[in-house]
Amino acid sequence: MNANELAKRIVSALEDKKAEDIKIIDISHISVIADYFIIAGGSNRNQVQALADHVDESCGKAGHPVKQIEGYDSANWILMDYSDVIVHIFSREDRLFYDLERIWRDGVFIEKEQL
Repeated sequence: MNANELAKRIVSALEDKKAEDIKIIDISHISVIADYFIIAGGSNRNQVQALADHVDESCGKAGHPVKQIEGYDSANWILMDYSDVIVHIFSREDRLFYDLERIWRDGVFIEKEQL
């Protein structure tokens, strides 16, 4: 599965669980850490964890297990590392505070259909 297909799968899994304000940022031309950042939000701790669980399950079934998950227990900011795609799932408050979209503004913001 290439990075585009993986990113599509992740976005679909997030949409399935009603993630808020999903953003896809192509960072391949500005960083070697990944090709894409996917940023999404949840309305509460339970939804943030449910989003992460569903992404993990969907990608696992497709043969692409997560390499590392950080922040699951606190569920303020869950980071999921799939090598070529890094997923950030935030609570509303933490998303505003960390503002990754501003930090990575040199990346290219793309729509799901462009993957």
